[in-house]
Amino acid sequence: MYIHIGEDLNIRAKDIISILDKESAHQSSLVEEFLEHHQEKVINLSKNPYKSVIITHEKVYLSPIASGTLKKRSNQMSIHEF
Repeated sequence: MYIHIGEDLNIRAKDIISILDKESAHQSSLVEEFLEHHQEKVINLSKNPYKSVIITHEKVYLSPIASGTLKKRSNQMSIHEF
């Protein structure tokens, strides 16, 4: 199952480790440190300020789609999977 995360990019749901909203990411010093440490893996998909951070095993995506919307998409796909 794939989830559309912005800019015509779909990623496999099983590859997602975490989806964070922008505010949560900025309020956590650990997340800020993680993003700085993995800066070479960060891909910004947003032309405007990003709304969510998606962490996978390989990359970190800054998405223009809100974390709540991404959660709903993943739940809908789980329902359709059965």
